[in-house]
Amino acid sequence: MISLIALPERFVRRASALVPDAFLLLVARFGIAAVFFLSGRTKVDGILHVTDGTYELFRTEYTLPLIPPEIAAIAATWSEHAFSILLVLGLCTRFSALALFLMTLTIEIFVYPDAWPTHLSWAAILLPLMFRGGGSWSLDAVARSLRGDRSRGAVQSGC
Repeated sequence: MISLIALPERFVRRASALVPDAFLLLVARFGIAAVFFLSGRTKVDGILHVTDGTYELFRTEYTLPLIPPEIAAIAATWSEHAFSILLVLGLCTRFSALALFLMTLTIEIFVYPDAWPTHLSWAAILLPLMFRGGGSWSLDAVARSLRGDRSRGAVQSGC
């Protein structure tokens, strides 16, 4: 007879075998990319024209030390777009995740320190991407296989 404790463990073990790490990393890449990309879209009109309202936000609410608001507005807007697209593609995954992680830290420390639960959830998604890469379902993995660099394993990828 199977014990009540062993039954859930057996289920989890079998279910885990059905879900590859590549799928989990793909979902993480798409999920966090959506958060940042959609945030970036609120800062522009057209394709990538930073709005006057965005500049005003960086002058008044998103103030950062040492960085002029005009530069911060452009850098944040372009970063949210570029790194999100790279994550979706799984290209330069580690670098892109690190860039968005540093943006998250900046927002947490200087802009919205009380929003730590949200920022912690973003960090929880970004950290595996930083340390594991985009997985075998990424352009990083394709590039690595074209280089013949299989020694690092299927999960490790990124710029």
